[in-house]
Amino acid sequence: MMTLQIEPIGTVVGGRQEVADDNWGGVESIIRLDPKFPIDVVRGLGEFSHLVVTWHFSKASPEDVALHARSPRNDPRWEPSGTFVHRNHRRPNQLAISFPRLLGADGLDLHVTDLDAVDGTPVYDLAPYFKEMGPRGDVCEPAWPSEMLKDYWAEA
Repeated sequence: MMTLQIEPIGTVVGGRQEVADDNWGGVESIIRLDPKFPIDVVRGLGEFSHLVVTWHFSKASPEDVALHARSPRNDPRWEPSGTFVHRNHRRPNQLAISFPRLLGADGLDLHVTDLDAVDGTPVYDLAPYFKEMGPRGDVCEPAWPSEMLKDYWAEA
């Protein structure tokens, strides 16, 4: 397999300072794009309500990666499931994808809410969210994600 080397396109500024499992609702932050980019890279972005943001769990350690089945949040109420069933820092590349609401753009500063990444997090890619590119058909999942994430978007 080929190794991919990528560089951040920006950084999360503001919002939460510490990682937390819940209460990400209403957290406002800025995705500050690298000033090496011309302003034209965000032209038209303000017409969209949401973004798709790829970021790195930069506060995690490579030792956090867990390549085995485990209960979500280590809670024995939920059956163990594999690494690629979880959406956390224990994944091999420690990357995440979030769908924050875009509040506005000020030059290369993108003001967002509901981005579940902390201050200083490197951002590796972003794009507008297109409804047509979202899931097709019915979305199915077991009960545990809804149970586990019931307070995820509660107000901070």
